[in-house]
Amino acid sequence: MPRYLALIHKERKSDFGVSFPDFPGCVTAGETLQEAAEMAAEALELHIEGMAEEGLAIPEPSPIETVMADAENRDGVAVLVAPRANR
Repeated sequence: MPRYLALIHKERKSDFGVSFPDFPGCVTAGETLQEAAEMAAEALELHIEGMAEEGLAIPEPSPIETVMADAENRDGVAVLVAPRANR
């Protein structure tokens, strides 16, 4: 399974939020950066499993240039995440 681009967002009084541009609606958060990374891998795994069970196609990872060209994504820090089962 390939690694997917995740965007980490952190505001002053919030947890570390994680979203996946290739998987709208797949979001998670953690109190620490480490917890957010662990939760991101688990959320991605569960999201992909759900899509597979529904017979939906799993997208190829988008290039970082495409994701970061979207103004809504520019305030996030981009990291690569593999589904937990494939780490």
